Amino acid sequence: MENRKVYLDKHTNLLQLEEHMYPLVDVDTPNVFRNLFHYDEIPKIAFNDRIVPHSMPDEIWITDTTFRDGQQSRAPYSTDQIVTIFDYMHRLGGSQGKIRQSEFFLYSKKDRDAVYKCMERGYKFPEVTSWIRANKKDFELVKDLGMKETGILVSCSDYHIFYKLKMTRREAMEHYLSVIRECLETGVSPRCHLEDITRSDIYGFVIPFCLELMHLMEEYQIPVKIRVCDTMGYGVNYPGAVIPRSIPGIIYGLRVHAGVPSELIEFHGHNDFYKAVNNSTTAWLYGACGVNCSLFGIGERTGNTPLEAMIFEYAQLRGTLDGMDTTVITELAEYYEKEIGYQIPPRTPFVGKNFNVTRAGIHADGLLKNEEIYNVFDTGKFLNRPPLVAVSNTSGLAGIAHWINTYYHLKNEKQVDKNSILVVELKKWVDAEYESGRVTVLTDQELIREIERICDEKGITI
Repeated sequence: MENRKVYLDKHTNLLQLEEHMYPLVDVDTPNVFRNLFHYDEIPKIAFNDRIVPHSMPDEIWITDTTFRDGQQSRAPYSTDQIVTIFDYMHRLGGSQGKIRQSEFFLYSKKDRDAVYKCMERGYKFPEVTSWIRANKKDFELVKDLGMKETGILVSCSDYHIFYKLKMTRREAMEHYLSVIRECLETGVSPRCHLEDITRSDIYGFVIPFCLELMHLMEEYQIPVKIRVCDTMGYGVNYPGAVIPRSIPGIIYGLRVHAGVPSELIEFHGHNDFYKAVNNSTTAWLYGACGVNCSLFGIGERTGNTPLEAMIFEYAQLRGTLDGMDTTVITELAEYYEKEIGYQIPPRTPFVGKNFNVTRAGIHADGLLKNEEIYNVFDTGKFLNRPPLVAVSNTSGLAGIAHWINTYYHLKNEKQVDKNSILVVELKKWVDAEYESGRVTVLTDQELIREIERICDEKGITI
C-alpha cells in the first residue's frame, strides 16, 4: 500500500491512489460468459451496482468509417463518389474539425485512388487514415502514402481468441504486441481495434493488453490509440451494469486502470440492440474523446452509429455545434438518394423523408399555429428542411397551402394562401379522394402530380 503512487486526476482535480497492476490471466478454456450470453437465450443484462464517475473530456470529436465499415454492407462506392462524400464531410465537420478522421481500405486500386484524391484535397480535417491487414507490406504502404496512423485488428474476446484464432490469450497477446511493434518500427501510429470487447474478459485480458500497449507507446514515443469495438452491439449504458456489457465500466477501466489517455480512446458501436447512439454518447460522458460513426448508420448487419446522430448529440451535450454545418446533412441525404441510389428509410431521424412531417390532424392544427409545438427544433435553420404537414381529409385549405409553401420552399410574395386558385382546386381533388372512400394520407407524388395538372390547366406558375 505504501508504495502505490498518489497522483492528481486532471478530470476530477482530486488526488487518486494508483491502482494495482493487472497481469494477464491466461486460461486453459475460454471464458465466454455463458451466464450472460447463452446462445439459445436472449442475452442478459446483469447488474452489480458498481458505479463509475462521469469524466467528460475537455474536447470530444467524431471519426468516420463510411468508407471502411460502411462499405462492408453495400456495393462499393466509386472513386468519384468517395471524393464527393469526403468533400461534404469536410464541410460538415467545420473549421474546428469536429469530424477528426475518415478511415479507408487500401486493398484495391480503386480504394488507393480514392485515398490519393482525398489527400490531394489538402484538408486538415478529416484526416485520411487507413485500416489494413497486420503485416509489414501493408505498414509500408501506409507509410508510403504519407499516413500517420492506421487501424489494426486485435480481437480481444475469448470467442475470437480461442474459436477464431485458435490461440491462447498469451499467444494472442504476444502476437498482437509483435504486430504493433512492427507498425511502430515503421513510424506509423497504430489504432488498435479491440474487436468484440463487450464479450471479453476486461480485467483478465483487455486491461493487461492495453497496459502493454501503453508501455510500447512510451518506448517508441508514438501514440497508440485504443478503439473500443462493440462489434455485436451488446454494450449497455445503464449505471451499475456488469462488465463486459457496461460501456461506462469499460471506458473507466481503460482510463484509470490501463492508463489510456482520453484522447487515445475511441468508441465504435453497432446497433444490433438499438443502442449504438446511446452507447456512443455514454462513451463520451465517461472519458472517450472519439466516437466512430458512419453516414446514416450504414454498416455491418444493423449498422454503425449514425454520424449525423452524433452531431446532434454533440450539440445537446456542449450547447454549441462548434462550427459544424448541419445543413450539409440534408445535402448528403439528397446526394445518396439521387446520385448513389440509396433509399434512406423515410422515418430515419434528421434525414428520412418523413422525419418532420406531421400527419395527425390535431398535431397538424398545432403545427400550423406554432411549429415549435410539434417540431424538435428549427429544422428549417439547421437542416434546411422546414416541417411539413401531410395532406389528408382533415388538412383544410390552410393545411394544403402550408404543404405547398414548405414543399416548394416558397418565400414571401411567392407563397400561396388558402384563397389561392391552386389551393382551392387542390382541395376539391382532396375532398373527392376521401368522399370516394379513401382512408390513407396522400403521398407527395400524388400531390405533385395533381399540382402539375392544375398548374397546366389554369396557367399557374409556382
